Amino acid sequence: MRIATTVFLTDHTISPVRLARALEERGFAGLYLPEHTHIPVARDTAAPMGGDLPEMYGRTLDPFVALGQAAAVTERLALGTGITLVTEHDPIALAKQVATLDHLSGGRFTLGIGYGWNVEEAADHGIEWHTRRELVRDRMALMRALWAPEPTAYVGEFSSVQASMAHPKPVLAPRSLGPGHLLHGPRTLIGGAAGPKLFAAIADHADGWLPIGGGGLTESLPVLRQVWETAGRDPKGLQVVPYAVQPNPGKLAHYAELGIEEVVLQLPPEREPEILRVLDDFAQYL
Repeated sequence: MRIATTVFLTDHTISPVRLARALEERGFAGLYLPEHTHIPVARDTAAPMGGDLPEMYGRTLDPFVALGQAAAVTERLALGTGITLVTEHDPIALAKQVATLDHLSGGRFTLGIGYGWNVEEAADHGIEWHTRRELVRDRMALMRALWAPEPTAYVGEFSSVQASMAHPKPVLAPRSLGPGHLLHGPRTLIGGAAGPKLFAAIADHADGWLPIGGGGLTESLPVLRQVWETAGRDPKGLQVVPYAVQPNPGKLAHYAELGIEEVVLQLPPEREPEILRVLDDFAQYL
């Protein structure tokens, strides 16, 4: 089992360079970073964990800039977003960012995507909250047109792009979405809570699932696998990566029994001495 990590990197925490080097030196598999462009102060949306929203949400570094630094000082460390808020980006520009980071890192990038929870943040980006899932699907389709080997046009409900020269291309080879359809781009995982809409989206345009916290997989994994196979996807191709997990030996053993091959452990948003202490504690799981 590959043991990766995630953390809210901010202007008060360990730097991306120092963390990436520490992870690779200790043998951790990867680093995933979250995204928030801003957190409006006047907010009616409840924090996802309940109570007051931690300060780190409003201080989060841009994940693509931070992961670019991490890529430059490592050779083996996998890099990912957990998650990219696709609706808050111009999809043509985001396709270029993703492909560039994947190219410069030698194909080490995983695009974790999701729908977000902060209504006020989304509203500042001009997002209609009730259509955000459809908008994500539309923008992902546009990006995949730009990642295709040959110039490919896309016309969708929300956006379009002409057949274009768009390089670099992501490193990972296209995967089958079923008869006659290919999935272009880096490994793509969708984050979110188990449910019919999420599982349908995973089977439709992703490589797998980032279940936040990693709870309830005994019940939800068979459901997702059924949806996946009904959509014509290869049963062996589904990837499930429990995300932001607080580890213990029993939990990781349970994941292994479920056939899970990668887990992302949650690091605290702290300065270097505390981060290194936690990494040394987590090293028991490597």
